[in-house]
Amino acid sequence: MSSGAVVVQPVASGRDLDAFIALPKRLYRGRTGYIAPLDLERKETLSRRKNPYFRHAEGELFLACRNGVVVGRISAQFCRLRQEKYRDDVGHFGWLDTIDDIAVMRALAEAAETWLKTHGAKRMLGPFSFSSNEESGLLVDGFEATPMLMMPYHLPYQGRLIEACGFGKAKDLLAYTVDKATYNAVGSNRMLDKVRNDGRIRLRALDMKNYKADLAELLTVFNDAWSENWEMVPFTQAEIEAAAASMKPLIDPDLVVIAEIDGEVGGMLVCLPNLLEAVRDLEGRLLPFGFARLLWRLKRKTLKTARVPLLGIRRKYHGTLTGAALLPLMFHRLKEPFLARGLEQVELSWILEDNGPMRRVLEGIGAKVYKTYRIYEKAIA
Repeated sequence: MSSGAVVVQPVASGRDLDAFIALPKRLYRGRTGYIAPLDLERKETLSRRKNPYFRHAEGELFLACRNGVVVGRISAQFCRLRQEKYRDDVGHFGWLDTIDDIAVMRALAEAAETWLKTHGAKRMLGPFSFSSNEESGLLVDGFEATPMLMMPYHLPYQGRLIEACGFGKAKDLLAYTVDKATYNAVGSNRMLDKVRNDGRIRLRALDMKNYKADLAELLTVFNDAWSENWEMVPFTQAEIEAAAASMKPLIDPDLVVIAEIDGEVGGMLVCLPNLLEAVRDLEGRLLPFGFARLLWRLKRKTLKTARVPLLGIRRKYHGTLTGAALLPLMFHRLKEPFLARGLEQVELSWILEDNGPMRRVLEGIGAKVYKTYRIYEKAIA
């Protein structure tokens, strides 16, 4: 443990923000399970002006310094939409990264707790950066596993430190992986054949000529499909538009499966090439030559890994024969382009630890848990 007082202050300048973004690169550089995301993407996500999350939420970013050196960071945020839905006076924290030092962790936790109390929170939950629709959880298992876009990274000590500050487990989030050797998408059985042959279901790719409308419809289905999920807060229209814009450079239309039932979109599966693989050697920077490298790698479709961040079926089909068939049918549809693109691994994340039906579907296609993320909670009033 280093000597010297820990000073925690809000991020108040562009220089502070740069330091906030740079800290994980210093902490995790060289780790197998870590690749630095693009600094530009981090700045846009953290921007109160550009991130539509801040249209219905307040938040503060904090830096911890010792002897003038940044040693930790955290955010505290209070989402009005979440409060309208749950009415439980819960605030969130996120963007948590520290050196292995309990004094640093304690000082940051106290800063976030104080901020949340002033906004009426009685319990704090996280990490979420900033919401459950963005990066969620603290990595507690799978530290050497494949880095994936929009999935956080931490070292083993981080969980120990947060627990020493009085936080306990609220829920675990699981990341599954399946590779080309184990991908066992069911193509035919009595139930699937019956549903497929009744003529009600049509599976198709995303239509890039109708991109905005198609993707907006998929996110609307996602909102409906997971509306009763733990900690689910629906995408707003502004967030849907922002997500559509941010995903467009990554979208391969054949890796998106849209399931139409009687002419209505009833299910969807979105598989995105793993951007982190494309920026592995850029250290988060696009200048001077990183942007050209990134475009070339995405255009050539040379990436070997991908992630399914969006998957679901409308609630009205839950518990029905049609609904039970949709997920296997969509995974069967995805397999051919998955192999044709030369992909070797796809991550399916995240899944709640107690979501038995979804876990059975994923395990049925050969997927296995390879990372675990933990959401922590603490009473603060």
